[in-house]
Amino acid sequence: MLPIILCSIISISIIAERFWSLRREKVLPRHLVATVWNLIKQGSLERADIEALSKESALGQILSTGLLNRSESRERIKECIEERGREVVHDLERFLNTLGTVASISPLLGLLGTVIGMISVFAAITQHGVGDPGALAGGISQAMITTAAGLTVAIFSLVFYRYFRRKVDGIVVIMEREAIKMVDVLHNNRTQHEGTGAGSDKADSIKKTGKTKK
Repeated sequence: MLPIILCSIISISIIAERFWSLRREKVLPRHLVATVWNLIKQGSLERADIEALSKESALGQILSTGLLNRSESRERIKECIEERGREVVHDLERFLNTLGTVASISPLLGLLGTVIGMISVFAAITQHGVGDPGALAGGISQAMITTAAGLTVAIFSLVFYRYFRRKVDGIVVIMEREAIKMVDVLHNNRTQHEGTGAGSDKADSIKKTGKTKK
């Protein structure tokens, strides 16, 4: 029972920690891309803002990577975001493998307790025979209690393991969508600036040509 109790403590601790760490406001703040876009349009986005963004949330870490590399090509920005995204997803999945391991080994620990209990039963039969129910009750109760406890911990852990895996998958999908929005925003913003610059150069060229003709 001691290993099963230890597994239950580990399971409850991980579940509580993951509920706290995977809160919506901590992972995916609302309107974050729109806020960053407004700062870009106003020309007030500074490095300090990007560093603060990276510390704010998991999505902020990904977006800050794109902002730090916004002078690169679209493909390079996407590569940087994908690399950072893999690190963020790894953090989101922290302790989930441990929770899955607890869900896997708890029934085995219960089965081990059952086997040990049955060994005790047969040892009691050897010493006292089958005519003394009290001598057999201890081993049988041990077998049943450990099996029930192991299955309870396993079911509880497996349910939350599946829940958190599904939740992380949903978070990843949303972060990918928001990251693509940011890439498009950065690319379109740079294209507009380049187009404006090219237009100004063309206008200057036309003016110079007109003066030369005169």
